[in-house]
Amino acid sequence: MKYTLDLDQLLAEHKITAEEYERLRSYATRATGSLTFNLLTGFGVTAVSGAAVALLPTPEMAIGFGLLVFGGGLGLLLRQTADWQLLANIGLLVGTLLASGGLIAFAGPNRTALLTILAFLTLATVVVRSSLLAVLATLVLSACLGVGTAYGYAAYFVFVEKPLLTILVFTCLAIALYQLSKHVPLSYEGVVLAAARTSVLLANVGFWIGSLWGDWLWMERDALSIPPVPDFVFALTWAGALAVAALWAWRRNRRWIVNTAAVFGAIHFYTQWFERLGAAPETVLVGGILALGFAVGLRFLNLRMQASARNALTGNSPAAQEG
Repeated sequence: MKYTLDLDQLLAEHKITAEEYERLRSYATRATGSLTFNLLTGFGVTAVSGAAVALLPTPEMAIGFGLLVFGGGLGLLLRQTADWQLLANIGLLVGTLLASGGLIAFAGPNRTALLTILAFLTLATVVVRSSLLAVLATLVLSACLGVGTAYGYAAYFVFVEKPLLTILVFTCLAIALYQLSKHVPLSYEGVVLAAARTSVLLANVGFWIGSLWGDWLWMERDALSIPPVPDFVFALTWAGALAVAALWAWRRNRRWIVNTAAVFGAIHFYTQWFERLGAAPETVLVGGILALGFAVGLRFLNLRMQASARNALTGNSPAAQEG
């Protein structure tokens, strides 16, 4: 479990020494540098793979070249040489994305191709231990269920063909992956949690679309004026699910879930607010005031969670004092 500590405050309160402060701060600097490197590597790998798919003459060549690069990276990884590990991981990432993109270009975004890519990405995720591939595999699974995005001139679109199915699948997947993260080796924990968090985001997107349009399930949308699962059912269930998730995360000091629930709670509130009341000056004013109240409440909650984490580590919690 990760905790967030304010080192400056701990030093000012004489809870850590100056030597401990410098040592812990050096670890934070390394982590920040590692995060920056991973972000740049992920962007570079994605850009190179996408450009290579577009530049190669045929999709078949993209698939073959991707598998070749993947095989080369796997061979370097199996040599277990530290000097070649970075190159091996980059080769595995580029090869996976290049072969996947080539398959999509060759077969189109049909379900068979997507399931093949999903299996390939899942295998590569286990081999490379890459959070990027874990996220992409989760997104490919969502595409199999009819979730996607589109772009028009100065406009972006998100579509979810089956909101109820999307919510059920990714809610169950998020819970299963979270439980799995407690039992896998430490090197896989971040990878599993990345997929779990992506599942949480996708489940909320399913709720968002369902709260606007409802779900026609297997029926034709134009055949009925009211969908079998109306939009207000999604809206009420979403609000309850966000409240339960936030309460659970607050009790267990899971700040990411708390913040995610707060963000989607705000999206939910404003979506329903303006859908029902419209964007009149009065509604905008009231909505802005409520947004400020949400922000202050979220800030207070985060500070409380940070204080609880510090107390748990320093032995100043009420339970520790009673013991």
